[in-house]
Amino acid sequence: MANKHYADPVKNHPKLWQHLLPKLDAGSNKYTRGHTMIVGGYPLTGASRLSAYAAARVGSGLTTLLVPEAAFSIYASSLTSIMVRPFGDIVTFNQTIKDPRISCFLIGPGAGVSDDTRNLVLDLLNTTKPVVLDADAISVFQNDLTALTNNINQDCVLTPHVGEFKRIFELSDNRVLSAQHAANECGAVIVLKGSETIIAAPDGNTIVNDNAPPTLATGGSGDVLAGIIAGLIAEGMPSFYAAAAATW
Repeated sequence: MANKHYADPVKNHPKLWQHLLPKLDAGSNKYTRGHTMIVGGYPLTGASRLSAYAAARVGSGLTTLLVPEAAFSIYASSLTSIMVRPFGDIVTFNQTIKDPRISCFLIGPGAGVSDDTRNLVLDLLNTTKPVVLDADAISVFQNDLTALTNNINQDCVLTPHVGEFKRIFELSDNRVLSAQHAANECGAVIVLKGSETIIAAPDGNTIVNDNAPPTLATGGSGDVLAGIIAGLIAEGMPSFYAAAAATW
């Protein structure tokens, strides 16, 4: 790992980001509160649904699940205020994600590790809009980190646990330094999850969250975290502080 000086990490606390939380006023409506689009997985459909519920709960004005056509009936029958849109091929997918009203994308929960997932991730990144990459959307770049770093932008967030992190980045005994280096290398905010979660920005600013309760060690908590981050970004919150607020 290259030697580089980064800012000393600070402890996560609402005073860092509370003033940046989205605020409602008399003129607020669903279109002014952002539109979060989440790519739903199949046959694993629960993870992305949890993400969608989280984005909506945190205030995203509109939340849409973009799902494979084969899974449309599963998603549509179980969701009400969350909109569901099917895509049957990559052409339809790309037409849908070009909607200028979309504020932030999320992909990864239940997506599967495949070339299809990798291609969808790259298509989302090419929109140049903020993208939150979680789970399988990170693992698909295990052997091709360059493809990720060449397409990512500074408004993007990666939310790996340690296993996913090690697939594409170098992990040393110093988790803070590892997250800082990864953020600098790929140009995105890194949320290295764990009992002590590291939120590192590309510019070296780093926040450490060390108050996680053991009850978060359960399937689905990471999907909810990713959804909260995406929802806050969609509402206009800077990605680094959206990640810190969501982790808190």
